[in-house]
Amino acid sequence: FLGDRIHGDGLVGVALQGNVRVDSVVAQGCRPIGQPMFVTRVRDHHVLVEVDGRPPLEVIRDLFERADARDRGLLQSALFLGIEMRPDLSAYGRGDFLIRNVTAADPNTGAMTIAAPLREGLVVQFHLRDAQTSADDLDERLAHYQFERGGMGPPHGALLFSCLGRGAWLYGAPNHDSDAFRRHVGAVPLGGFFCNGEIGPVEQRTFLHGYTSAFGLFRPRLA
Repeated sequence: FLGDRIHGDGLVGVALQGNVRVDSVVAQGCRPIGQPMFVTRVRDHHVLVEVDGRPPLEVIRDLFERADARDRGLLQSALFLGIEMRPDLSAYGRGDFLIRNVTAADPNTGAMTIAAPLREGLVVQFHLRDAQTSADDLDERLAHYQFERGGMGPPHGALLFSCLGRGAWLYGAPNHDSDAFRRHVGAVPLGGFFCNGEIGPVEQRTFLHGYTSAFGLFRPRLA
C-alpha cells in the first residue's frame, strides 16, 4: 500500500538526506561449533562436497559424537553453515561468518547443499542456533556497538526488523530483542516489525538474512 494505491509487486522505501547517519547492528543468532575448515571441493556452486578433504556429513558425525545432549539435538534440528566474510583473518569467532541454511544432505556421498554460492578455498564453519545462542549473540552485537561508539551520545531513534522465527516463538516471552536493545542502548524510541527475511550488512556487504534481528540506528552525521 502506498497512499491510496495498491501495488501487486515492487518495493516501497524511504530515502533519507541531510545531517543523518544510519548505523546498523545485525544479530544472526548463531554460535560456531567445531573448527573453521577450508572448502576443498564444490559441485554446481551450491553443493558442498568436501571440507578439509572430508565429506561434510562425516565432519557432522564427528561433532555429534563429541557433543553434549543439548548440542546433539541442535545438530539434528538447527544446523547452519557460516561462510567467511574477511579472508584476511587468521582466527575466527562468532560474528565473523555469514550464516546460511543447510538445505539438503546426501547420506550416500556425505555432501550437503547450502543456500549460498560456494567456491573452493573459502573458510567455513558449522553453526548452531537456539534461544540462548540467539540471546547471547544479540547481547554481544549490541555491546560491541556501544563500545565502538565510545562517549558519543545515544542515537535519536531506531528501527528493528526481526525475523518471524524469533520473538515469543523462540524465547517463550514477548519483547526479548527490544528489551535487550533498551538494556544496552537506553530509552531510545524504537519501532519496526517482524519480517520473513531481513536485509542488513555483514562486514560492510549487504545480504538478505533469515532468523536475524537487524537494527537501524539514527544519529546526526556531523557532531
